[in-house]
Amino acid sequence: MNGVQILLIVGAGIAVSALAHRRGVQPGLIIVALAAGISFVPGVPRLELDSELILAIVVPPLLYSATRNASVTAFGQNLRSIIDLGVLLVVLTAGALGVLTSWLLPSIGLAAAFVLGTVLAPPDTITTVSHGKELGLPRRVTSILTGESLVNDATALTLFSIAVGAVAGEHTSWGAGALELLRNAALGAAIGGLLTAATLLLRKRLGDPTLETTLVLLVPFTAFLLAEQVEASGIIAVVTAAFLISVNTSLDPRHQYPGAYRTRLQEDAFWPVADFLLETFVFAYIGLQLSFVLDDLAAEPEPGLNRTLIAAGVLLLAAILLRLVGVFLLFGRWRMGDRLAQARLARDPGRAARVAQRRSRGRRQAGDRDNRLAAPGVRESVVVGWTGMRGILTLAAAAAVPESVPGRDAIQAIALFVTLGTLLLQGTTIRLLVRWLRLDVSGEDEQARMMLARGVEIATAAGDGYDQQRLAVSEAMMRRELDEETARRLIGDIDLRQAGGSTLGQGRA
Repeated sequence: MNGVQILLIVGAGIAVSALAHRRGVQPGLIIVALAAGISFVPGVPRLELDSELILAIVVPPLLYSATRNASVTAFGQNLRSIIDLGVLLVVLTAGALGVLTSWLLPSIGLAAAFVLGTVLAPPDTITTVSHGKELGLPRRVTSILTGESLVNDATALTLFSIAVGAVAGEHTSWGAGALELLRNAALGAAIGGLLTAATLLLRKRLGDPTLETTLVLLVPFTAFLLAEQVEASGIIAVVTAAFLISVNTSLDPRHQYPGAYRTRLQEDAFWPVADFLLETFVFAYIGLQLSFVLDDLAAEPEPGLNRTLIAAGVLLLAAILLRLVGVFLLFGRWRMGDRLAQARLARDPGRAARVAQRRSRGRRQAGDRDNRLAAPGVRESVVVGWTGMRGILTLAAAAAVPESVPGRDAIQAIALFVTLGTLLLQGTTIRLLVRWLRLDVSGEDEQARMMLARGVEIATAAGDGYDQQRLAVSEAMMRRELDEETARRLIGDIDLRQAGGSTLGQGRA
C-alpha cells in the first residue's frame, strides 16, 4: 500500500461520510460496500499489510477513545449486564459459531472454525451508542451497550489468540482457556493501572498541551504492546488506562493543574478525528480485499466459493439469532430470579424487613441512591438484542488471521459478508425498531435537565474562579449530588468558558 492509495481512501471516506450523515445511514456500511465494489475494477492493486499491524495500530486507539467518555459509575451499576453480554454471551457465541462453522466448512478443521467463531462473536455496539440520542435510546441501554463494547473486545481477542494458538498446535482446553482469560484480564488491568500512574505523574510536569496530548496518544499503543509482550490482555490494559486517566484528569481535584483545561479541550478535538481516520481505513481496507479473496476461493477446491458463500449466509442468520436468544435468556433468567426473590420475601415478612433496612442504610451511604438495578425489561432486551452489528473488531481480527490458518480466505470473506449483512439488516432498521417500541425517555430527559440545572447552581455558588467551580462540581459528584455524566459535561463547559473568557451563566449550560 502506498501513500497515494491511503490519501485516496481517506479523501473518499470524507465525502462518503458526509453523504451518509445527511441520509441518516451508517458511513461504515457505505464505505465498505463502495470499497468492495472498487476492488472489482480491473487494475486495482491488492493492498497487503502485516496481520499483526492491523490489531496493534487500529484497535488500541479506537478502544481508548471509546472508553475515555464512558461513565465509570454507569459501568459499575450495570456490571452484571455487561459481564453477561461482554463475557458470557461472547464465549457462548464464539463456541456456537465455531461448531456451526466446522459443520459447514469441515475442510478447514475444528481449530480454524473456532478462529472464525471468535472473529464473528463480538458485536460493535459502540456504533449504536454513538447515535443513542438520535435514536432515543434509554440511558440504561446506552450504558449497557457502552460497557459491553469495552469488555467484549477483550474477551473475543483473548479467545482469538487461544484459537490461533490451537491451530499452531498449542495444547489447550476449555478449562485452560478460562484460566488464561482470567489471567490475561488481571495482568492486563495491572499493566493499565501502572501505566496510568506513570502517565499522570509525567503529564502535569510537561506543561504543554501538545506534549501532554502526544503522551496520551502513546498510552493505548504502549498499554497494548506491553500487555501483549507478557501474553496479557492488551485490550483490558487499554480500557483500564483509558478509564483511570479520563476520570482522574477530568474529575479528580488532585490531578487538576494550571493549563489542564487546554489539554482536555485539545484531546476532545483530537480523538474524533483519529476515530474517523482509523475507522475509514479499516472499512475501506477490508472492502478492497473482496474481489481478491473471492478469486482465491474460486481457485481453491476446498472450501470453494459456493460453499463459503452459503456458509456466510447461514452464519449471518446464526449470529443475529444467537444475539437475540442470548440476550433474552440471560436477562430473562435475571428477571425470573428477581421475581422469585420477591416471592420469598413476601412469604417471610421478618426477612423482608431486614432486607429493607439493609437497603435503606445502603441508599443513605450512597447518597439516597440504590445502586442495585433490576433486570432490563422486555423492550430494553429487544433493543439490546437487535444491536448485534459486527464492525471494526471483526474486520480487524479477520485481517489479522495469520496465513498459516487453514481457510484464511474463507474466514476473511465470511467476516466481510457477516459485517455487511448485520449493518444492512440491523443497522438500517434499529431506528425503526426503537420508534415502534415507543420507548419513553421523557422522564430521563427531564431528570437530566434538572440535574444539569442543579450542577450549574453548585458551580455558580462556588464563585467566579474556574478552578473553584470545577472543584465544587467534582465534590458534588463525590457526594452523589450530581451524576458522573452531568459532572463531565459541566467541567467541559467550564473548560470552554475558561478558554473563551466567559462565565458559567453563558452558553449551553
